[in-house]
Amino acid sequence: MKAAYTKPFLVATFIILADQIIKTWVRAHMYLGEEIHFLGNRGMLHYTENNGMAFGMEFGGDFGKLVLTLFRIGAVVAICYGLIYLIKHKYHRGLIMNVALIFAGALGNIIDSTFYGVMYHYAPLFHGRVVDMFYFPLISGNFPSWVPIWGGQDFIFFRPVFNLADSAISVGVILILIYQKHYFKHQTPEISTPHSEVVEE
Repeated sequence: MKAAYTKPFLVATFIILADQIIKTWVRAHMYLGEEIHFLGNRGMLHYTENNGMAFGMEFGGDFGKLVLTLFRIGAVVAICYGLIYLIKHKYHRGLIMNVALIFAGALGNIIDSTFYGVMYHYAPLFHGRVVDMFYFPLISGNFPSWVPIWGGQDFIFFRPVFNLADSAISVGVILILIYQKHYFKHQTPEISTPHSEVVEE
């Protein structure tokens, strides 16, 4: 493998392995709904599983689950192709690394939804549940009564329970949005050579 490909895929591999190690540990040492606090009531491991998208969102029952898993697989293939394209044409290293984060996060959750049902004997192929565990309810309170729709209701920030794969996707997307002008400013893809490396401005 060319040197230019090594670092992005090493980073992706590390994230995928770390994500799966954490999920395996949580499944082996915690029961559903159990919490292990490490920042008091503001940060904890909270073992939960979801059938849907990132951060516990749901999508359309068994058929929706199958469609979502197949869509994820197609998306990961497309992201992988895009990552290879960016490397081959020597785009900015920061952009390449952020796409590698997105690729790793997407693939990490696909492993759950594709194989976990079979591995842990609770569902057929493509119907596994994604394991989530990180929970940071940093701010809690009540919406003022005058707020439309939510007036008087409880609120928590940050409410979703997530995993390392979700974090990798979010960080990659956010950094691309923040630095898009830097990544794409006067960006002209170059034809790769046998000794080409990922360029860095």
